[in-house]
Amino acid sequence: MMRPNGLARAAVRFKPASFAGTFVVLMMSALIVTACGILLETGLRASVPAERYEKAPVVAAADQYEYVVTGSGEDLEKEAVPLPDTARLDAGLAAKAAGAPGVGEAVADFTFPVRTGDGPLTAHGWGSHAFTGTELTAGGAPRTGEVVLDAAAARAMKAEVGDTVALETAAGKQDFRVAGLAEAGAGDTARDGGEPGSLAWFADGQAPALAGHPGKADAVAVLAEDGTGADALADSVKKALAGSDAQVHVGDDRGAVEDPGLAYGKDTLFGIGGPFGGVAAIVAVFTAAGTVALSVSQRAREFALLRAVGATPRQIRRAVSAEALVVAPLAGILGTLPGIGLAHWWFGQLKDRGAVPEAVGLHVSGFPLLAAVGAGLLTALGAGWAAGRRPAKMKPGQALTEASMERTRPGVVRTALGVVALAGGATLTGVAANSSGDDAAGASLGVVMSFMLAVGLLGPLLAQLCARLFGLPLRAAGAAAQLAAANSRTNARRLASAITPIALAMAFASTLVFMNTSENHAADEQLRAGVTADHVVTDPAGLPADAAAGAARAPGVDTAVGVLNTQVLVPVGSGEFKSLLGAATQGVTSADKLAKVQDLDVREGSLDRIGKDRIAIDKTLASSAGVSVGDRLPLYLPDGTKADPEVVSVYGRGLGLGTVTMDRADLDGHVTSGFDTALLVRGGDARALGELGEVTDAAGYAAEKSLDAKLGSWSNKTMAAVLGGFAAVAAVNTLVMTVLDRRRELGTLRLVGSTRRQVLAMLRWEGALVSAVGVVVGSAIAAATLIPMMSGLTGAAPYVPPLVYVSFVAGAGGLALLAVTLPARAVLRRWS
Repeated sequence: MMRPNGLARAAVRFKPASFAGTFVVLMMSALIVTACGILLETGLRASVPAERYEKAPVVAAADQYEYVVTGSGEDLEKEAVPLPDTARLDAGLAAKAAGAPGVGEAVADFTFPVRTGDGPLTAHGWGSHAFTGTELTAGGAPRTGEVVLDAAAARAMKAEVGDTVALETAAGKQDFRVAGLAEAGAGDTARDGGEPGSLAWFADGQAPALAGHPGKADAVAVLAEDGTGADALADSVKKALAGSDAQVHVGDDRGAVEDPGLAYGKDTLFGIGGPFGGVAAIVAVFTAAGTVALSVSQRAREFALLRAVGATPRQIRRAVSAEALVVAPLAGILGTLPGIGLAHWWFGQLKDRGAVPEAVGLHVSGFPLLAAVGAGLLTALGAGWAAGRRPAKMKPGQALTEASMERTRPGVVRTALGVVALAGGATLTGVAANSSGDDAAGASLGVVMSFMLAVGLLGPLLAQLCARLFGLPLRAAGAAAQLAAANSRTNARRLASAITPIALAMAFASTLVFMNTSENHAADEQLRAGVTADHVVTDPAGLPADAAAGAARAPGVDTAVGVLNTQVLVPVGSGEFKSLLGAATQGVTSADKLAKVQDLDVREGSLDRIGKDRIAIDKTLASSAGVSVGDRLPLYLPDGTKADPEVVSVYGRGLGLGTVTMDRADLDGHVTSGFDTALLVRGGDARALGELGEVTDAAGYAAEKSLDAKLGSWSNKTMAAVLGGFAAVAAVNTLVMTVLDRRRELGTLRLVGSTRRQVLAMLRWEGALVSAVGVVVGSAIAAATLIPMMSGLTGAAPYVPPLVYVSFVAGAGGLALLAVTLPARAVLRRWS
């Protein structure tokens, strides 16, 4: 008797086609797991080097996260959520830090936007020159009411030392005397790629007020005395600032203080590598397991013969395991190489779109690669063991009998698990239908996973049912179609193995793509219906705080309302399901006039009551937070300040216009930029408003906002392409495997008189049947997922662009026909 490992090598050598499919799907699985694993590790380890604070060994700053705490004791979990805007600390802490041992100088740092008639400036406090390297080239340091300009700003304003310039700050429009000109140092130009921009420096005593944050600083940069190391300096500063809300940073942690985009970049990478990576890994393992099981089942006759000639059950199991050890490691190793390439491409695209800071590098270590190879090996071993149990334990005579006739029903355990998965999917569908917001989205993810698991487990029964149902119209389509229908009914397991990956591809691609199209469509409709203003004024640098008052004085203008767009964090859920929801927020300058320029579709209360400590919220947020008109809604303002405003109105168009609407004054001091995002104007002439910024109508404004949303959908479409593409490759791979395994059957058909054309026609009908069933099942799963999800998120039915859906259907059908026809032609050549 040949040794099991020798038998495995011989099986791979003499029947390579049977193992090629397993090799391909295991390699693709490793590709997906590697790419997502690399992005996940990068998200966990991402950091940016200090650039502005490079010469300041220690930086003190406020905590830029809010925390969600669940559980207690050993089960205590603390989730950090990045704040929408910068949290600031008391500028007086600079004096405390300066008195610590080993400190040479401590400088309160400020960064804020300033407007001129010629464009925006980035402003700082003059004291920052101590660590940025900025030097005066003319004049002197600024005092109160004075400013220092860099060469670019001075040229744009045609200003020299001693001249007076008008500047717009958060404190309003003021005249400043030009005290000096300066050449920006490396610390002031680092985030602009080293190129000098338009910069201005104000007196440190006046800068906080001009920034709109009186008494507050972005950070405190600490310089050391000669001979004091960074660690010793940090310990000294910590003791000096004990009891304050300041955190002390050294090394690359300083980079996170100056680049708030790092926190969001890490969240983005973690979202791709974590939740999506987990789903992708489950799908990859699930698909690979099905392919391995198919490969083993295709050799049932061989195992039966081995049992008949004396092979023991243990030898059969060892042979199957050895085959996995021969194929899986090499497939995994080869799959990691394109996986690294995919991770590099994906990461580069995220950086190009601004989702990840430029300074962040991709971390590629051996952990994701080992995980990918190990997952593939364990999958192959597990699936091979499960598929090989039955032929290994059967008696030789029974094995030969079953090898000649396919079982029509799955086992009892498999059927029971499939029913449980089906019931779980149905239950989660009900939960999603009765939920709203993120709760509906979370439940819907369980819907698609449960139903896909049910399809995999109950595949043979589903295939039999669909073969009978879809086979009815085939009976009238000729002999080839009738034979295809009969084959499908008889070989339900083979049909199920081909249907599952097509359904998988259709379900996930449809869910991810149409979820995004539905949200964008609903938001666009709400925005177009909600903006009733005649004119919308915008400016890339923002609009000054008095823009609304200026517009109101223009001839013919009835109403002008300034809008500042930002985000707040709202606690939702309870117990283990607590979370912080980022809610899009609009701060408005005149709430009593808002109804004249916006139709928020008010359901309860009145927008006229919006004012200090009083807000209006969208109905979805009201449902998620469990509040109504008259209740208090705990929330965190953009800089993390706690607030507890009263809800005075609930409206229905929050997806397009903003989930929270509040008084613009309540945001003062809590956002980096005090300039409005847009100005909504009723009445007047567009030409008269042109001096304030770019003027468009409501439709043009909606189109611009829709474009931003479409750019944001890229990530969803990429995930759909990755997951759907993998499932499509798995589908093609499975169909090719099934056709090549039917050499004997196709040859028999040729020997009994069937023409080559007739055999190919039969296979095409089978391919059409497989793709039709896969599309219908996948579409049904996507519908069961999207309908309750969109009902909770948008209150409307999913929006499915016809051309996109038709392309999915055509793609599934075309791939199925190609995967059946091409290998069949190769097989039939030997029988010509």
